[in-house]
Amino acid sequence: MISRVYRATLFALYQLCIVTGIVAMPLAIAARQAGLTLPIHRLLANVEEAYEAAQR
Repeated sequence: MISRVYRATLFALYQLCIVTGIVAMPLAIAARQAGLTLPIHRLLANVEEAYEAAQR
């Protein structure tokens, strides 16, 4: 039961990270023009890895 809740929570977090990345796209474009990068890709990769590990 706990593993089901854990997987559902990871899935929701993964989806939230994707939405955050999409919403932050204009900010990311402006930041890149200023020479900065947003680390959203690292967050998404870590959450995706945890979600896939929970599926096994």
